[in-house]
Amino acid sequence: MGADQAARCTRTGRLIAASLDNPLSITYGENAMTHSLHDNAVSSSVPGLGVIIMAAGLGKRMKSSLAKVLHPVAGRPMVLYVLDIACGLAEQGVAVVVGHQGAEVRKVVDAVGGQVAVAEQTKQLGTGHAVLQARPVFTGVAHRRPTRYLILNGDTPLLTESTVRHLLAMHDAQGAAVTLLTAVLDDATGYGRVIRQRREEWLQGAADNRVQSIVEDKDASEAERLVREINVGTYVVDGEFLFPALDTLDPRNAQGEYYLTDIVHMAVQQGRTVSALRLRDIDEGLGINSRVQLAEAENVIRQRIRVRWLEAGVTMRDPASTWIDAGVTIGRDTLLYPNVTLEGRTVIGDETIVHSGTRITDCRIGNRVEILDHCVLRDSRVDEDAHLGPFAHLRPGAIMRRKAKVGNFVEMKKAELGEGSKANHLSYLGDARIGTGVNIGAGTITVNYDGVNKHQTVIEDHVAVGSDTQIIAPVTIGRGSVIAAGTTITQDVPADALVISRVPQVTREGWAARRRALLSGQVPPPAPKSVSAVKTRTSAKPAKAASKPKAAVRSAKNAAKKKQPAVQRSKRR
Repeated sequence: MGADQAARCTRTGRLIAASLDNPLSITYGENAMTHSLHDNAVSSSVPGLGVIIMAAGLGKRMKSSLAKVLHPVAGRPMVLYVLDIACGLAEQGVAVVVGHQGAEVRKVVDAVGGQVAVAEQTKQLGTGHAVLQARPVFTGVAHRRPTRYLILNGDTPLLTESTVRHLLAMHDAQGAAVTLLTAVLDDATGYGRVIRQRREEWLQGAADNRVQSIVEDKDASEAERLVREINVGTYVVDGEFLFPALDTLDPRNAQGEYYLTDIVHMAVQQGRTVSALRLRDIDEGLGINSRVQLAEAENVIRQRIRVRWLEAGVTMRDPASTWIDAGVTIGRDTLLYPNVTLEGRTVIGDETIVHSGTRITDCRIGNRVEILDHCVLRDSRVDEDAHLGPFAHLRPGAIMRRKAKVGNFVEMKKAELGEGSKANHLSYLGDARIGTGVNIGAGTITVNYDGVNKHQTVIEDHVAVGSDTQIIAPVTIGRGSVIAAGTTITQDVPADALVISRVPQVTREGWAARRRALLSGQVPPPAPKSVSAVKTRTSAKPAKAASKPKAAVRSAKNAAKKKQPAVQRSKRR
């Protein structure tokens, strides 16, 4: 695998879940600075290196129906962190050995692309047997002849590329057959112990104290269990030594398995050098086998993410309460208040402010956007200089154009709010296309669902929609129109029109006082001689009643009492 291929593999692996299925992709905040956080710079591959990743384990202690290596750490399946390292280093290809829930693991691995191949371990016969399944990936291709193999575990997301490069450098410098990564723990229970040739000298700081063997915990003697140096499970093995050694493994041990660690003793017996690099940061060696260890790894990864973004120019009022997934990108001078959660593939631009209690998932947020407290955004796009919240909800497909405003208790779903348009209060905008300069009054609802299908509302530029308006889709409101408060729209509205639909206002003078008197057992005051019907301004007509005879007025009132006027319904188109 060439350096350019390794780079593509690395970038694809890090953004495995990043192919948006909607047309919302934009490039806010994606400058040289932000890409450097993901890639640091495209790492050069190591000539002659093939990488094998073991990802076939059952993960019984996880007590989960999900394969262990697919459990997410900071928003990504843990195996992808290991694939990042593999793709950045391997020149001769990468083989991922899958087993338990192999089909699900294969889907994640296949999405990485590049020269990443999948091998399958159909029977769980041990780590040595697992690595042996990768042989066809490298021996079956003419141009793949690794001079050495890097063997990684798929459940070590905290391992860093820098440490692995040091391990490779030690292997080459010492001409070793096997070089392994070790750590010293206060409690080594459950781990394979690294047995040195002259352990006491090594404890006193001797640099040249070769490894003699690795003893699994279940096979260790009482004296060997006192050793606190453990095998992390990361190896560099000579290319000509690995597979012939694996062919001679013997499963006669406490677990009846083919141990990969037995190749260390084989190399010693052949007079070959076995080297070991001791981890400075033991967190890197943490293999995840339980939910407790998963939580520990999550904390470490998230702290690394926070530190990277702080160093890149992002301000966090309370870093410990700020949760940022590994796939998130943030621009300079952005301010994050306490208890902000940024998830998935979210991209946030420069100089944006996100207030407390806000959760943003898989969104594109532009420059100089302000998001007030307790907003929820998912699969949405917010362009520069827009303003949201508090308590706004953008559901998948919502788009806010430049300088648009969405206020408190406004929900958007598959709706586009045009440049400079506003929906400041208590509204639902679903399946709608709203133009520029539109004002949506409080309590407006786009009625998009008829019980069977969803329908679209189109509101053209510079429309004013009054409060408490219902817009029953499918309908189009023409440019420059005015919709009076309390109106129900059921038909298309032409440009520059006024639309109003209200029942007449009726005022009964003294009614409330009489009701209170009746409820309290008192004699109600006499009713007025006449009850006036006061119509709204829009329905008022020139007064001509004074010229009518009194008998005619009484007759008209009696008729009105007998028959109430029916409300005329607009015909749906």
